[in-house]
Amino acid sequence: MLRTVINTFWNEYVWLPPNTTWEDIAPGPDKVVVYTDHRHLLVPIPLALVLIALRYVLEKYWFAPFGKSLGIKNTRPKKAPTNPKLEAAYQASPKIKHKQICALAKQLDMSERQVERWWRLRRSQDKPSTLVKFSENMWRCTFYLYNFSYGLFILWDKEWLWDIDHCYIGYPHQGLTNDVWWYYMISSGFYWSLTMSQFWDVRRKDFWQMFVHHLATIALLSFSWVGNLYRIGTLVLLLHDTADIFLEAAKAAKYANYQRFCDAVFATFTVLWIVTRLGVYPFYIIWSTSVRAPMLLPMFPAYYIFNSLLCLLLALHVVWTWLILQVAYKAIHAGQMEGDIRSSSSELSDVSQLSNHSTPNRLNHKKET
Repeated sequence: MLRTVINTFWNEYVWLPPNTTWEDIAPGPDKVVVYTDHRHLLVPIPLALVLIALRYVLEKYWFAPFGKSLGIKNTRPKKAPTNPKLEAAYQASPKIKHKQICALAKQLDMSERQVERWWRLRRSQDKPSTLVKFSENMWRCTFYLYNFSYGLFILWDKEWLWDIDHCYIGYPHQGLTNDVWWYYMISSGFYWSLTMSQFWDVRRKDFWQMFVHHLATIALLSFSWVGNLYRIGTLVLLLHDTADIFLEAAKAAKYANYQRFCDAVFATFTVLWIVTRLGVYPFYIIWSTSVRAPMLLPMFPAYYIFNSLLCLLLALHVVWTWLILQVAYKAIHAGQMEGDIRSSSSELSDVSQLSNHSTPNRLNHKKET
């Protein structure tokens, strides 16, 4: 039964161009070119664990000391008084409504204000310190910088970097080189590590969007690897790393209170994001996969799956671009960028934190204080 399901799923009609079999693109010493090996898709998982360990070491012994030298403090908020019943209610649901506050106040013989104050203190306990957030951003910035540099270096002499039609010419009999193999494995390992660490990293409001993004990216890398479509995959990877370097650098600069540098980097990021994610990506990459590819090779079902995932990434780009433009607009009026483009879920708002304008939430908080 299981074998039937596997054979049906990996049907050659679905995954390969017409008149092509798995045996035709199976790696082996008798083949003219080196083909991708589907078994290598397991390699990124242990690589992800290595990257998580490397991140831990760098954050603890490099980024955290560097952040402290810049004056970033590792201060923790005041702890809420011990109260088992309130703690149990908080663990059940960190978000609380007014009705729950009233019920807890009556049950514990406390005033509503006391319950609200305890709840605010308890929520602030879960917020990571500025130094922790700085270290996380420095790790991501470092990796994106490395990955982009390595990708650009190995692709510089590849013909498909300069003429995207070569992603399809000769497909699927396109030889794989060791440098591209490592580029794919390390990139896949990084996204696997993000998917794993996302559950204990700084919790952000776009948690599920990022989770979908990571899974879509892993699926894209896996499908393109199995189908030997790695050439277009390398271009997508290179394009996506470009703006991410500046995003993480801007956030790290903000946490270090280098406001002018943060503003300059954020402006560069905004321009690069729009150019790469809403310009080059849809009008060069997706246009190529949707228009040029059918002209150069016969289509097959898996290619439409691959292209649909590319379009899913584009939809996420549009959502994030709207948030970024809101941030940029408020930053221009406020005179500086404040906060984080993707703030933690315990903060008031993803967008309002990036400008100096007071929001109704902030005003209410001031009144409560």
